[in-house]
Amino acid sequence: MDRSATLRRLLLGSVAFALPHGALAQSTDIILDPITVESDRAVQTQTATPITVIDQEEMDDRQASTTAELLDSVPGVNLVNGSTPGGSAINIRGMGAWSGTYGTDQTVQILVDGATSGAEELYRIGTQLYTDPALYKQAEVIRGSVGTFEYGSGAIGGVVRFETKDASDFTKGQDGFAARQYVGYNSNGSGVVSSSTLAWQASEAVELLFNYTWRTQDTYKDGHGDTVENTDFTTPSYLAKGTFHFGQDREHALTFSYSDTQSSDKDVPYDQFGSTNFGNVDRDIHSKTSVLSYSYDSLDSDLVNIDVTLSRAQQTIDQQSSTGSTTALLNADQDYVTTKLTVKNTMEFATGAADHNLRLGAEYMLKDRLDAASAPGGDDERFAVFLVDDMTFGGFTFSPALRFEDQNIDGTDYGYGKYHNSALMGGASLRYQWASGFAVFGSWAYTEGMPILDDLTNTAYMTQSQKAETWELGVSYDRRDLFASGDRLALKLNAYHTDVWDVTSYSNVTDLEMEGVEIEASYATDSGYYADLNASVANGYNRTAGAATNFWSQQPADKVRVGFGKRYDSGLNLKWEGVWVMDMDRATTPTPGVFLHNVSAGYTAKSGVLEGVEMRVGVENLLDEYYQPHLATRAAPGRTLKVSVGRTF
Repeated sequence: MDRSATLRRLLLGSVAFALPHGALAQSTDIILDPITVESDRAVQTQTATPITVIDQEEMDDRQASTTAELLDSVPGVNLVNGSTPGGSAINIRGMGAWSGTYGTDQTVQILVDGATSGAEELYRIGTQLYTDPALYKQAEVIRGSVGTFEYGSGAIGGVVRFETKDASDFTKGQDGFAARQYVGYNSNGSGVVSSSTLAWQASEAVELLFNYTWRTQDTYKDGHGDTVENTDFTTPSYLAKGTFHFGQDREHALTFSYSDTQSSDKDVPYDQFGSTNFGNVDRDIHSKTSVLSYSYDSLDSDLVNIDVTLSRAQQTIDQQSSTGSTTALLNADQDYVTTKLTVKNTMEFATGAADHNLRLGAEYMLKDRLDAASAPGGDDERFAVFLVDDMTFGGFTFSPALRFEDQNIDGTDYGYGKYHNSALMGGASLRYQWASGFAVFGSWAYTEGMPILDDLTNTAYMTQSQKAETWELGVSYDRRDLFASGDRLALKLNAYHTDVWDVTSYSNVTDLEMEGVEIEASYATDSGYYADLNASVANGYNRTAGAATNFWSQQPADKVRVGFGKRYDSGLNLKWEGVWVMDMDRATTPTPGVFLHNVSAGYTAKSGVLEGVEMRVGVENLLDEYYQPHLATRAAPGRTLKVSVGRTF
């Protein structure tokens, strides 16, 4: 197959369309406020990229105990042991989590304010995404490779982007102080969380934020009422962030953020997945992320909109055997630092009938890791340039993307080799939008996962990149006033096919194939009723010659999630959610399906002594079903009551 020829034929895909808006009712005496039609989550129908955005309101409603739990409602995303920060792992479209062995295969990239985090193949340790969900105001999931070339290479599963909170989220752009206190409790494990935020906007030019979150949980019980051992945790976290605007009309901005999460466990199993007994350890984990960013949005030229981001993400895992064992694995300390500099300029211009939104960028990244048992040490230095152009003309949007990456990987300080690699990758999407709100789109993407430090002990892998090609086709529909005045329906269906070859992430596997369909839909009326649907149905195949089975062992079960709710003018929001996880019999070890019920109620007081107080109560797994998700190594929590109260002052 000629990949270079395919790169020259960047011809499939999609992006934007403008949604029609209903007229604003008014009279000669009174101007009415615009009607807000809300479902639980906005479907991103304006783009061909399979992307899901989880905003602050949805984060609050879900009352997640871990950062990974923020993502499990996204179609195509599945968690391995997502109820605890240690041992949890993220799987997107059958890639990412390597259940029972590694928390990541480096095909799912995780970014926090642009900093690369949580991507080391540490033996029997999870994704290392230890940060607390209370630090974030938005999570964005890009499924597959289309739309990922601005952020990195080898993202076969996709990219997860987290954005931390800002002071202006609390001050609402007004000078002065604002504070928020949030407390929550969950019954299954007696979990408690307290999150305190202080925000100060000194002027239009300066805003500062500090957040401290303390979260703790004991071991939880499954649907049979049995205690699931080693699921307790305590994670104190804090975030400090400041933004400074300067220049004419504040066209320059400088932002610095620092987030810090720690945990300390005594006499716990080394294996965070809980599937194998290697012995117990005392383990201290410290995760630190620093980000300095600069932006310049010129008022004089649409060709100058510069973003510069310098980040440093460090994670240290100090551990030693709690029984005095001298086994190297039990006493291995992990220390890894990823430093990254990204420079990007966005240009808006027209050529003939086409309008362009062109992003040009360059990136330098250095990953430095100390040598440890099962985790070879060394330096992984990369330089990349990328280009993405969204071109709109008529009803079409054509979006080609290219990324070139050059790598020097060096393990000579620890007795390993030194290697050089480079790769050209890219893709394109094409989308056509009709005035009716109906759109069709398609895309193609080719990416390469460069060799990694973890494979320094396998010289054959150090000059072999992992390659993948993905084709996608889809339709979307977005329309207001469809069945009744003021309502809105949004629907997006995406089908994909991915081939992976020269596989380096998995032992005894050379070729993989994944295909599936993802559906997202929402409907809302101006009277407050709403419904949401998302679903993922997929198959994965091991195409390696001589493989014992053609089923792909990391393929999650199919899943459908549907919710119905009602928002009242009083500030009350009631919702029922059903989650149908289907039988997974396309595996060596089949997993039975389950239908789960979740209910919740949220209330924000609009007047009186409780004005501004936000109260939420929810019950997950209402019928106390026993189940163990496919790929998970432990049973999921049984019935769990969650309550929380928050207020911004």
